[in-house]
Amino acid sequence: MRISPDAQRRVHAAAAELGYRPNQTARSLRTHVTRTIGLISDTIATTQFAGEVIHGALDTALERDYLLLVAETSGDPVTEKKLVDEMLDRQVDAVVYAMMYTKPGQPPDSLSGLPVVVLNGIDESFDGPRILPDELNGGRTAARALVDAGHRDGIYAIGGRHRTQEAPDGVYAGRLRMRGVDEVLADVGAAVAGSYECAWEPEHGYAGMTSLLNDGHRPKALVCLNDRLALGAYQALQERGLRVPDDVSVVSFDDSDLASWLQPSLTSVALPHYELGRTAVATLLDGTSERRLVTVPMPLRSRDSIRTVTS
Repeated sequence: MRISPDAQRRVHAAAAELGYRPNQTARSLRTHVTRTIGLISDTIATTQFAGEVIHGALDTALERDYLLLVAETSGDPVTEKKLVDEMLDRQVDAVVYAMMYTKPGQPPDSLSGLPVVVLNGIDESFDGPRILPDELNGGRTAARALVDAGHRDGIYAIGGRHRTQEAPDGVYAGRLRMRGVDEVLADVGAAVAGSYECAWEPEHGYAGMTSLLNDGHRPKALVCLNDRLALGAYQALQERGLRVPDDVSVVSFDDSDLASWLQPSLTSVALPHYELGRTAVATLLDGTSERRLVTVPMPLRSRDSIRTVTS
């Protein structure tokens, strides 16, 4: 139908005066589009820092006039099936299948008829877009922060590739971060003097730093593979009367609240939680469904834990 501009204005004015809103459910019966996106995660929604993923996804959905439905499975397959069925019953247009951290994971077959992106999934067999933090360049960024400050020797890693009895080959983030560190140091003729392999919790950072010092090592700089490890390392250094950054420079990863709470405040390469959420939803709505990897940059948050070395 051809409706004159004047008639359109009068209809819109009447709708505004009456508070009329279109019935999206009725509209979806005709268009088969509900303008809703499902975000199904294991533990992202209730995790203190990764909740920014939800914020980024929500903001991007709102900008595109979509509603985001968030569901958390707690890693339970039975719960996941129930929640996926609920999303399908509500006829969501697309789904972000998200994990708390980078690990293998595939969306269930029941989602195969919808556009799906996987957030933090490292399984290359997934036949669609995967959204991951750029861990390799994150490692390069951390090492470059030390190199630019003049550090060339006495550089140690706490946490390393996260090689443990449960993960003898390390974890995805650890392998890529350390690869990036090694590459940048090699470019300036340097190398990591030693690496303490462990799980990435504060007590292991403390134990690792203590072990290195007990073995006679005297680090000039530390690459801690996350902020929790850095917390433990700070405590061990303090017990030995060593000061950050006067005696030992420290760079870390994640940029959690710990990084700004520690004294001196910690230079850390940020996990871009908010941008991961934004990128996941934008990738869905841009309609590119082919298999591909989308990496999100990990920026450096410079603070007070790196000392400039003068020759």
